[in-house]
Amino acid sequence: MRVLTDEDMSAYVDLVISAFLSTDSAEDIGARMRIVLADSRQVGVFDDDRLVGAMSVGERRLTLPEGTAVPFAAVTYVVVAADQRRRGVLTGMMRAQLAEIHDAGGPAVAALWASEAGIYQRFGFGPATSQIEYAITAKTAFRPGIDLGADRVRELPAEQALPHVRALYDEYAAQRAGALSRDDAIWQDWLHDPEAMRRGQSRLRWAVHPRGYALFRAKPRYNDRGAAGEITVEELTALTPQAHAALLRYALDMDLAGEISLSAGMDDPLPLMLADARAAVGKVQDGLYIRLVDVDRALAQRRYSAPVDVVIEVTDDLCPWNAGRVRLAVDDQGVPTVTRTGDPADLAASSTELGAAYLGGTRLTRLADAGRVVERSPGAVSALSTALSADREPRCLEVF
Repeated sequence: MRVLTDEDMSAYVDLVISAFLSTDSAEDIGARMRIVLADSRQVGVFDDDRLVGAMSVGERRLTLPEGTAVPFAAVTYVVVAADQRRRGVLTGMMRAQLAEIHDAGGPAVAALWASEAGIYQRFGFGPATSQIEYAITAKTAFRPGIDLGADRVRELPAEQALPHVRALYDEYAAQRAGALSRDDAIWQDWLHDPEAMRRGQSRLRWAVHPRGYALFRAKPRYNDRGAAGEITVEELTALTPQAHAALLRYALDMDLAGEISLSAGMDDPLPLMLADARAAVGKVQDGLYIRLVDVDRALAQRRYSAPVDVVIEVTDDLCPWNAGRVRLAVDDQGVPTVTRTGDPADLAASSTELGAAYLGGTRLTRLADAGRVVERSPGAVSALSTALSADREPRCLEVF
């Protein structure tokens, strides 16, 4: 295992294409990887001179439930050659990278999007956010009383829209738990829109409202009844209910469209806005996976919704420095104190469950009902679950 160099990028790109069963060209995949991974560190595992596994770890910021943005280790482009799987390549990379982050005093939290849900929980990553993938019949009416406001939605060229969109996103990200920071490279990736990666859809179109925006693609289709085009909303961000309603209305009323699809947070009001809620068919999917690299620092860096004083028995096979009993004492202002203790545990959980519950999106009580958290003192799970929760569900719709 070693750090990859520029000379290794071609082999890394080929491995990504093979592992993810991609049909895109090496040129297109490579161009995007070079943009996204520009400030990241890539490591690879070699069998003699052949690259058989690789992963990238960068640093971004994650907004916590009370609005504080903290650094996190962004793990992405994790690949193992198909003929080298089940031999410990991924385990070796994960163990080494998490240990390196810990030893260097790096981010207390790591995060990724899982291509397969069963893989990364073995390494302490818990499903911390979810989203609903909606398919909505075009022209579906809103229920009476929905306020669209007086501001218009306009489509703008990407370069003209971007400064306004970036400012709106930064304002949104500062207040929404689960939101990720975006630097120049991330926004450059949005602008990187080659035809080969559109899957037969249009270029990315930018619909802008004074307090929100929507990025979407269109695909013309016709059937025996006429136009049945597909509108795919890649991102809809709104800072007010009026902006949210206006942008959604804009997408629903698109001419020649038959269906609109978009991802939304778990608490998105979309179905409650429609005259016929069944016109929006939703499918829940897991989203951002969180890993507490350092349990003590991670628990101490966020604020809580209610006072609590519990001792947690933490198990963590991959990161043994986390194992043991941790006391989390939160005052009535939501400020925590985290200490190691020998006192009896009030509940027991692995690092995976703590990662899943970290943003408040996966309730600790639900994890306990699934047998994944063990309560040892009556009421301890409920008390900690309440403290971890927030008024709004965490929302992260950005796959990285």
